[in-house]
Amino acid sequence: SRLEQSCKLELEPGQIVFITGAGGAGKTSLLEALYRQVPRSRRLRLERIAVERGKSLIDCMGADLPDALQTLSRAGLSDVFCMLQEPARLSEGQKARYRLARALMSSKRFIFADEFTASMDRITAAVVAHNLRKAAARSGKIFVLASCHEDILPDLQPDVLIIKYLSGRTDTIFKNRSGRKR
Repeated sequence: SRLEQSCKLELEPGQIVFITGAGGAGKTSLLEALYRQVPRSRRLRLERIAVERGKSLIDCMGADLPDALQTLSRAGLSDVFCMLQEPARLSEGQKARYRLARALMSSKRFIFADEFTASMDRITAAVVAHNLRKAAARSGKIFVLASCHEDILPDLQPDVLIIKYLSGRTDTIFKNRSGRKR
């Protein structure tokens, strides 16, 4: 039988929710339950963004060159060799960053990602998390991310931290606007 998640979060523009915990604790189920609560016209799943073939990464961005370059840089893809490569030929970590860049360029308000930064080396993951924190504040997009990789927390600085335990317990920690947890 399928366990239904009962959850509700009120989020403000520019906020980041980070769901963490051990494998099998229910991170993906909670992410999916939150995803289903947002109207289709306003949501996007990072891992479902297609990686194109037949044209360069920079040409797939659908924006003018300065905006595309800035967004790719925020996603950790400022290397010229990456920009000239087909997205389908990138490494898994680069594909994840490409999808993030595409999400930042999209008109969708809510961006969801399962296994966020899992395919990236940990230094790149920290840089991407730091840049995402700034991009969220600047764009007003709301990010709901799930990962067992807690090493990105200092750089990501989520507004809501949800910790899932194998016992079924869930802890939710909110950071208020002054930056202190409550």
